[in-house]
Formats: sequence, C-alpha cells, structure tokens
Amino acid sequence: MEQNLSQYRIFYEVAKSGNISRAARELYISQPAISKAISKLEDSLSTVLFTRNSRGVQLTEEGAVLFEHIRKVFEELALGEQELRKFKDFHMGHIRIGVSNTLCRFIMLDYLKGFIERYPHIKITIESQSSTHTLSMLEQQKIDIGLVAQPHTQKHLEFIPVMDIQDIFVAAPSYLENLRLREGNDVDLFQAGNVMLLDRENITRRYIDDYMNVNHIVANNLLEVTTMDLLIEFARIGLGIACVIREFVEDDLKAGRLVQVRTDAQIHKRTVGFAYCPSRMSHAVGTFLNFAAGK
Repeated sequence: MEQNLSQYRIFYEVAKSGNISRAARELYISQPAISKAISKLEDSLSTVLFTRNSRGVQLTEEGAVLFEHIRKVFEELALGEQELRKFKDFHMGHIRIGVSNTLCRFIMLDYLKGFIERYPHIKITIESQSSTHTLSMLEQQKIDIGLVAQPHTQKHLEFIPVMDIQDIFVAAPSYLENLRLREGNDVDLFQAGNVMLLDRENITRRYIDDYMNVNHIVANNLLEVTTMDLLIEFARIGLGIACVIREFVEDDLKAGRLVQVRTDAQIHKRTVGFAYCPSRMSHAVGTFLNFAAGK
C-alpha cells in the first residue's frame, strides 16, 4: 500500500457520511485538512474520488470501487478492536500448562479452582505428563507454563516458587511389623523389604537414586511404579516401603496408616513452582502467573 493509512481513513469517513463537515467532526480534524487529504489521495491515485453537490459529496464510479475495498478493511479492523476489548474486558485467552499427574492432583487443582472462579473466560489446556517432558515442551514453546520442581539447567526460564516438598520413605505399620517378625528386629529394611520407587523416566526417581547412591542405601527388591498415587496406595495396603512426598501423605502419617522409615541422612527438600519463558508471555499467561504469585 503506497498511500498513508490516515488518508484512507479520511476517505472512508467522508464516503460513509457523504459530507466533509460530518467527517471532520467524527475525526476531530478541520474541514480544510479533510479536503487537503482527499486531494492528495486523488493526486496520488490519478483519480477523482468525489463529486460535490448541494448536500455534500458523492462517490464517483472509481471512488465507489475503492470504497468497497476500504470498507471491508476498516470493518475488519473494527472487529479486531472489538475482539481485543473482549479479551481485556472478559480476561479471555488460552493457557497451555504442563504438569505431572501427582503435582496436578496435589497442587495444581487448588490453583485451577481459584483461577477459574475468578477468570472463567480464559481457556486452559492441561498436558498431563512427566516433569521431564514438561520442561522439554517449554523449551520447544509448545506449552506456556510448567508446574515442576525447580530446574537448575534451563537458564532462560523464570520460576515462581509455590511450595517446598520433602521426599521420605514410608510403609504401613503392619508391613514393617511382619518384616521384622520374619527377618528379626535388626533387619536392614531396605535390603530385606520391597522398596517402591517411581520409574526411571521421572525426575524424582533420578533425585532419589542419587541420594541412595551417596548414602549407600541398597534396595535388593525394587518395584518401579509409574505414579505417586500408586506408590501411596501400595504403601497403604502393605506392599512395601515407598518413597513419597511427605506433604502428600500428612493425613496418613497423622492417622497412623503410614509411618516414616527413618534413614541416617535426610533427603534434601525441593522447591515446586511454575516455570515459564518470559520472552513469550501472553496477557492470559501473565494473568495466571500474577494470580499464582499472589495466592
């Protein structure tokens, strides 16, 4: 487009109203400025766009052709502005969140409930997957936010901490009692019992493997489980000793359904929070992160 957009805007308003003075009031500019802009547009196009009459101006045949195209453009612009106002007024948008099943159930659901109540018009898509996959999708810009344990290698990501979590080993009291009856009170629980850990695709599993290696904890009978929920359920029914997150079994510990299996060295706490890429943050994503930070 060779012409200045403002000239087309003036042409559009004059053609729509059929009167220069009305167009001037609509655009908050003087009538001479209107006339000058129309003359410049006609000169640049080598075409007469209007003829004057007693009631104002009338489009020529060439002007009518141009107006039909210009009308569509400005109507589309008006629709676009209307959509943007709706986005702002109704807090519309779309957020794609990656989160593991465990973190979704025990942490994310609470955030989602409060956020949806406040911003019901923002669409949310949940990608339920491992934290490793979530970080990969953040790197590839396929999701907007990931609820993960704080990463140490993704330097381009920002992180909003939500809570600290503590990994511990737990078992049902009956399981430990039967194991000691069978093997003796001095039994090495980890060598003699069933030790249940998340599978090796999970970031938590790698973290626990490093801990066990450093502290020379050997599990002779290892059972790998895909989700934290199953680990907790298996521990409750007395299948073995499970490594779980303390904050997710507090009620079981208080009620005595599970007891902590002590180790010589405590597992270091980790921080869970929302990771995101600040260079590609939409209004909807910013709204969610502000909500999360203030919760």
